[in-house]
Amino acid sequence: MHFLIVGPGAMGCLFAGRLKMAGHEATLLDYRLERAGLLNDKGITIEGIDGKATVKVPVITGEPASTPDTVLVCVKAGKTRTAVEKLAHFLPQKAHIITLQNGLGNVDILREVFGGHRVLGGVTAEGATLLGSGHIRHAGRGDTIIGPLGPFPGSVEKIVSAFKTAGFSCRGVEDIDAVIWGKLIINVGINGLTAITRLKNGRLPEFSGTLRVMKDAVAEAERVATAMGIQLPYPDPVEKVLDVCRATAGNVASMLQDILNRRKTEVEYINGAIVKQGKATGVPTPVNKTITSLVETLQETFDEYIS
Repeated sequence: MHFLIVGPGAMGCLFAGRLKMAGHEATLLDYRLERAGLLNDKGITIEGIDGKATVKVPVITGEPASTPDTVLVCVKAGKTRTAVEKLAHFLPQKAHIITLQNGLGNVDILREVFGGHRVLGGVTAEGATLLGSGHIRHAGRGDTIIGPLGPFPGSVEKIVSAFKTAGFSCRGVEDIDAVIWGKLIINVGINGLTAITRLKNGRLPEFSGTLRVMKDAVAEAERVATAMGIQLPYPDPVEKVLDVCRATAGNVASMLQDILNRRKTEVEYINGAIVKQGKATGVPTPVNKTITSLVETLQETFDEYIS
């Protein structure tokens, strides 16, 4: 298969590199010409749980030389529309577009641009950290889930098979919205708090203050999901978040990575999404509103940090 991976961040590089090493045609799309040239020169280096390897993956800034079968969108949520609108004029009607991004709203944007029948939602629990341009640490494995299986289940199964050949644990599901909400609530409980406290995931449950805020934020998100008729893929959201904290104890969450690198975060699409949906459903979300406001303040005052 020919994959076009949009965004050379940690997850984009991980999937591009692993798919390429498995024998698939993989191309990375970057919007920065200088970085694309650097990645073409030095390749992508993946280190971590499977050792260390460098693979050459073509990196482009415009239209690919050959037509991709599948587009994998791995940019930050705030850049989704800008990134994919540039693809619409050259992608064939049969190409599928998958999002493995955090937060809510990405699937809706992709469906607006490409039409619902071509878009697949998805989540991944793979753990990857960007150490430098084209250099990532693959810190942990996790499931990658895409769907819905219809109306073209054969296509989904083909993509799942390709991901499996690249070493990813992957499956297709019918109700991808429930899975996306399941991942969202985990991020609601962890990401914003790590950004504010600068603690790794495993430390959050160790302190009564962060544990209390985590539980309250997750409870709000669960009430919003219930009001929207979403059936979460696990019975106890708080316990699920605590399990993820334990399983990824040494991980630096992506939102904390953004704060440490003075980049805009995705809080608007995570805790902020709970606030937005809470307003729409009449569910109060004061804890998520506070987390969102604090993280937004952090990202607006990078130049004022006291070291």
